[in-house]
Amino acid sequence: MTFDLTSKTSSQRSNSTEMWHLWTVIVPRRSINGQLVYGKVWRRHDGRDWIYKKFTEYDGEAAA
Repeated sequence: MTFDLTSKTSSQRSNSTEMWHLWTVIVPRRSINGQLVYGKVWRRHDGRDWIYKKFTEYDGEAAA
């Protein structure tokens, strides 16, 4: 039995391909002041590649 990975349709995707999760990224280089560059991004796997979005923090009290 063979399975063709390219024949998946959007309705056959698993729920895990539609979930975003917070991911900490460390860039393998140093900033101007000598510290490592790091940050948080939203990350999701679409079944083929990883997709990243910028994570912006907000103050929960200011949003209320």
